[in-house]
Amino acid sequence: MTLPPVPQNDPKAAYLAQRAAIDAAIAGVLESGWYILGKETKAFEAEFAAAIGVRHGVGTGNGTDALVLALRALGIGAGKTVATVSHTAVATVAAIEMAGARPVLLDIDPATYTMDVAELARVLGQPPRGSARIDAILPVHLYGQPADLVALAALARDYKVPLIEDCAQSHGARFAGGPAGSVGAVACFSFYPTKNLGALGDGGIVTTGDDEVAAALRAIREYGWRERRYVSEQTGINSRLDELQAAILRVKLTALAADNARRRAIAARYDEGLAGLPVTLPARDARAEHVYHQYVVRSPRRDALRAALQQAGVGTNIHYPMPIHLQPAYHGRVALGPSGMAQTERAANEVFSLPMYPQLSDGQIDRVVAALRAALGA
Repeated sequence: MTLPPVPQNDPKAAYLAQRAAIDAAIAGVLESGWYILGKETKAFEAEFAAAIGVRHGVGTGNGTDALVLALRALGIGAGKTVATVSHTAVATVAAIEMAGARPVLLDIDPATYTMDVAELARVLGQPPRGSARIDAILPVHLYGQPADLVALAALARDYKVPLIEDCAQSHGARFAGGPAGSVGAVACFSFYPTKNLGALGDGGIVTTGDDEVAAALRAIREYGWRERRYVSEQTGINSRLDELQAAILRVKLTALAADNARRRAIAARYDEGLAGLPVTLPARDARAEHVYHQYVVRSPRRDALRAALQQAGVGTNIHYPMPIHLQPAYHGRVALGPSGMAQTERAANEVFSLPMYPQLSDGQIDRVVAALRAALGA
């Protein structure tokens, strides 16, 4: 008997795990007759902000818009420069340019794949040739592990620039005892269906402890309206988390901690099964509580290993196959940090993601381990 394939991710499984509650939440919204910025959105914004440990959550249409709104609310637009990384989803850099600012792309720490703090310190002290001073720092908490928030927050204070956390892959993660998303001036989350906290469609949120920034975010997300509807006090956009997605996210938020615990258990089982093999397993910063949005391994033999896994019915993915600075839309026109992109480019050629979602069974995990061991000749 042929076993069904093990997908790299399965958002439908997350729906089925809470189907009755999600269906009831959807039905409640449909019956309410109120579908945009109603009581479900307000309740979810408050509940999510409380989970992060800040005063405000401002729902948005998607995670990219969350980044754009955060930058705009902090006054980071035309003529401003934002330091971020090249090893990330393109949304991070696209959002900087959508806000009218210029990105400066930095290399990564080869162990954690997050922003190289030493290089950030260099560009803060001496921006790359042709670039103005750095006006904001935008690290990405990649694969579920936060960047070094202690060092990043210190640099942001020293240079008096805002820290904007890209938390699209770190719902529920912690660093040095505090939640990811609670350290920066603002933090931005995506609720794309495959995220640790995923909607059944698009959605995002910006969290902040600053009342004025929160007011600016709420205005910008809805055409710049503040005191009067249909009267724009400033230019804005239309980016609102709808009631259906908010209701679904309220249900799924109740399971986030348990889901993240299961992700850590899956990672531990992978660690045990793959120990000692000629493949690099995920590194952990001892100060971090990793939530394993992805379980990312690396090998110079990546393509052959992925092909063997596919033959064995195991799905994989690459997060991410081409650094942003090498992509046609950005190559040759975005500023780079002084150290070059050696670690970023090497990672892009070697990393791949094994199946990771809370509904994976132990039997499926063991199949993945056995398939990778066989591919490695172990």
